Amino acid sequence: MTETGRSDLLAEIGTEELPPQGLASLSEAFASAVRDGLARAGIGGRAVEPFATPRRLALIARGVPDRVAGRTRERRGPALAAAFDGDGQPTRAALGFARSCGVDVVDLDRLATPKGTWLVHRAEEPPRPASDLVPGVIEAALAEVPIARRMRWGDGDAQFVRPVHWLVLLLGREVVEATILGVRSGRETRGHRFHHPHPIPIADPAEYVEKLRCPGRVIASFGERRRLVGGLVAEAADALDGRAVADGALLDEVTALVEWPVAVTGRFEERFLDLPRGVIAATLQGHQRYFPVEDEHGRLRASFITISNIESRRPDAVRAGNERVVRPRLEDAAFFVRTDLERPLPARRAALEGVVFQERLGSMAAKSDRVTALVRRVARAAALAPAETAAAVRAAELYKCDLVTAMVGEFPDLQGYMGACYAREGGEPGAVADAIEEAYLPRFAGDALPRTPAGRALALAERLDTVAGIFGIGLGPTGDRDPFALRRNALGALRILVEGEIDADLEALVQDAVEGYGERLEAGREPLAGEVFEFMMERLRGWSEAPPDVFAAVHARRPTRPLDFVRRMNAVQSFRALPEAASLAAANKRIANLLRQVVEIDPGATRRRSEVDRTLFTDPVEDRLASQVLAVAPGVEAMLARGDYTEAMTALAGLRAGVDDFFDRVQVMTDDPAVRGNRLALLARIADLFLETADISRLQA
Repeated sequence: MTETGRSDLLAEIGTEELPPQGLASLSEAFASAVRDGLARAGIGGRAVEPFATPRRLALIARGVPDRVAGRTRERRGPALAAAFDGDGQPTRAALGFARSCGVDVVDLDRLATPKGTWLVHRAEEPPRPASDLVPGVIEAALAEVPIARRMRWGDGDAQFVRPVHWLVLLLGREVVEATILGVRSGRETRGHRFHHPHPIPIADPAEYVEKLRCPGRVIASFGERRRLVGGLVAEAADALDGRAVADGALLDEVTALVEWPVAVTGRFEERFLDLPRGVIAATLQGHQRYFPVEDEHGRLRASFITISNIESRRPDAVRAGNERVVRPRLEDAAFFVRTDLERPLPARRAALEGVVFQERLGSMAAKSDRVTALVRRVARAAALAPAETAAAVRAAELYKCDLVTAMVGEFPDLQGYMGACYAREGGEPGAVADAIEEAYLPRFAGDALPRTPAGRALALAERLDTVAGIFGIGLGPTGDRDPFALRRNALGALRILVEGEIDADLEALVQDAVEGYGERLEAGREPLAGEVFEFMMERLRGWSEAPPDVFAAVHARRPTRPLDFVRRMNAVQSFRALPEAASLAAANKRIANLLRQVVEIDPGATRRRSEVDRTLFTDPVEDRLASQVLAVAPGVEAMLARGDYTEAMTALAGLRAGVDDFFDRVQVMTDDPAVRGNRLALLARIADLFLETADISRLQA
């Protein structure tokens, strides 16, 4: 590609207020799609920088070539054998291909490949200005970004996440002429809706960010604005002698709501601090997007911080307005809590009959009953103490009851938390209340796990019941669709087992979960349990981040305890780092092939495998290897019995020299059947010791 120069490309889509949830990811997706589209068009730049505010998606692509050199486009048609009949006349396939290319068959070229010869059409494209290609790239990128629901506006056919009102498209100092989403391109952007609602002409992409900042009073960069919001919140909290409660999700959402952030502090009545902390936080954060403030001991204070999108000349009025709004919200929350406490949690269990878990799987009451039965088996598999088991069972009976409370009806995210609060108020033991709250952990990837044994058992039973039931009615994940979050549930269960160091048999627990549904499930119980178990173990593959061949080596042995599976993978990882690993992996591959050949010839050979007879050795290397195996085997077997796979594999690495000498000096498949069988028995003994951990023959060099 020849270039006459490079210029920056600015693209800005001006909209009505965009949804704050996911604005950052929408912006990144747009920038990524444009980056890929420019590369495909042959005008890829050096970097693409995204920008996003409540009213715009924008980007600057640095160093885009002004022109694209001419190139040859090649389009392959039918194979030559299918393009012409026995008389050499073009077939319908050849004629159709030529017609689609706008030429005659005689004008098509031939393309010879190792797999055959094909008709091909080659067209020379002349050099073109990059500005001819940019509109198509932008349109394709906007169509590609993931938007759950697109909307139409006005009389046109354009569809986007929100109505589009202006479009800036500049390549260097020149406007790229285009109509995208029903709007004609230009060079005028818009500033802050209140501080500077007038058009702002952009002469060159280089001045875009600063012109929006001044005079526009808009900070275009999402990342810069987020850092500013975080800093403003921290400064305001410090001025209150406190610390802001500012999680990442709230920071993202607030950043997506403002273009010119200004911190405002406020207060509410001390009496509201008698409410549970989670209720206050949910009211401030969920309803108002306020940041709560806590003291040095982690106790909430009667203060909050909000981020305004305007720099008011009357900040006291803004503060009073926010305080006036939050007061009735907290009054409502206090009313909900008082109302909920009029009925103890156990008394609400009957109402779960009217709450549907899944139409074909019954009510939440039925789910609670299944999980109560399943948690007993989980507790037994996890070796819980009797008191821990009792707490897990009681929690399973109550953990869904807060679904029918007013507080959870208002704030669904408080499910579990409110159940725990109401359980404590009702006199339930602390272990029961803790387990009720922990039943929903982890809620997302990287979230904390349940801390208590009863909580881990209940959270595990909850997830197993959900995955088994949804799979059982044929609604397992397909492609990217996973409406019941089964992947997340499966991963949560695996994390509880592995990180919680619960060495339980997952296959058996899945079988228990399937059996808990009785006749409700459509699939046969055995095949369904196998499908669910394999689905969950596939999640282990991705979560463990182990190399594919390490996972395959362990999976070949089909361990059914995830904690044991991970310990085996760790052992194989350590083993493959040893200098002996490559040679022993190759030797095990050779042993597996030899034993497979024998079984193919004599299917009963495995059943008749004999002990090694040292009197049949004819070469000293056989005896030396047998002595090494005899010496190392008891220790290795003891290590394996207590699950010390890494030590066992390290000990087996010491066999490398003997195994290498054996294969260098000894012909295994000798004509003497007794000697051949004895040598195979020795090799099988070595393979069996390795196979107790993994099939290392599957390791790649």
